[in-house]
Amino acid sequence: MHVVYAAAYDPLDPNGNITIKWDVISWTPDGYVAMVTMNNYQMYRQIMAPGWTLGWSWAKKEVIWSIVGAQATEQGDCSKFKGGIPHSCKRTPAIVDLLPGVPYNQQIANCCKAGVVSAYGQDPAGALSAFQVSVGLAGTTNKTVKLPTNFTLAGPGPGYTCGPATIVPSTVYLTPDRRRRTQALMTWTVTCTYSQQLASRYPTCCVSFSSFYNSTIVPCAKCACGCGHDGYHGNGGGSHARGRGAGHNSGHRGGATECIMGDSKRALSAGVNTPRKDGAPLLQCTSHMCPIRVHWHVKLNYKDYWRAKIAITNFNYRMNYTQWTLVAQHPNLNNVTEVFSFQYKPLLPYGNINDTGMFYGLKFYNDLLMEAGPFGNVQSEVLMRKDANTFTFSQGWAFPRKIYFNGDECKMPPPDSYPYLPNSAPFAPPRSMAAAAASAFLAVLLLVA
Repeated sequence: MHVVYAAAYDPLDPNGNITIKWDVISWTPDGYVAMVTMNNYQMYRQIMAPGWTLGWSWAKKEVIWSIVGAQATEQGDCSKFKGGIPHSCKRTPAIVDLLPGVPYNQQIANCCKAGVVSAYGQDPAGALSAFQVSVGLAGTTNKTVKLPTNFTLAGPGPGYTCGPATIVPSTVYLTPDRRRRTQALMTWTVTCTYSQQLASRYPTCCVSFSSFYNSTIVPCAKCACGCGHDGYHGNGGGSHARGRGAGHNSGHRGGATECIMGDSKRALSAGVNTPRKDGAPLLQCTSHMCPIRVHWHVKLNYKDYWRAKIAITNFNYRMNYTQWTLVAQHPNLNNVTEVFSFQYKPLLPYGNINDTGMFYGLKFYNDLLMEAGPFGNVQSEVLMRKDANTFTFSQGWAFPRKIYFNGDECKMPPPDSYPYLPNSAPFAPPRSMAAAAASAFLAVLLLVA
């Protein structure tokens, strides 16, 4: 168990977790009514479609009489009930959110978003989900209620580990006029943490590099996302490849991953973007076989500033990414002057060390990363002010230390492959005034660098 919890620790979001709170708001003749609230305190990891599934085991023989704002996926065996039939008699119920647009009498505040929960750092108001449950054949006092056990959370795939339910001080509520305080009759919480190692055998994204000072383009590492021993194969006629891969965000969790060439007839066909019920991806065949590639290009150098371009490309034909997030760790993010066409928020996981930031899309402009194809990419540029004590283009300093996409760490290129800064060049007498001017400009550029 110690290994699982160690793997769930995220150094860039040390306090990130999903906390599930049960507030008993009333007692019933054979049980209680509870408000269940799921708060996502992860700064840059959301729960995407098809949404969360929450499960647990009842401590006794409890049943769910009714739910508002969610539903159990199975009713179970309720044959012993002669009158009213419970919503679910399963000993281990699995609860899912309702879809948007359900009748108002089935809704409750913060429900009915198809299980999609925003990242706290991106949209705090959307970083929660809630439902109300009426429990029967249960305790009817604080002393006789037995807490549920064995909590599980799929978000939407594997990766979350939940601790035991713990009784905490009762939640206090303010009345609408804010002049009176009420409180829950009983409250317990469950904390769930995410581990990328549990979610996926392989990374789900990779990073490539380039720069203005070197013609070398450093690609994603071959088979970065687990394309198998033989790499990929495919042809323009639409044949596919299969390799071993696993991915939480992309939906491929082991076994074979199908891919097609980007210029094949199938890639251009009408139904190529139709998702499958099992969530299996359809990737564009690449040497890295990752559903997501993040490219960092060192673009321009000024006297007091420098500029980098960030491009995110989706290679999965069957999935788009709503409210995507990108986290970068770089020492010069402590002095960001301007970010073009992305939102930016500094993350301070360790107080005053400001070297980590989150990028995400502008609402209704580029907060949706489309499926693979001509529109399956988003890009922006970031302008940073130089610090004379630390700034350099040598030894790969201008490239990020870590990149995360949607909360999963991306596979970086090996350090010895980074574009290097030319430190010398053969001297040749200029053949014209134009050549002399160009040489002078290059010398100044290298001097500034």
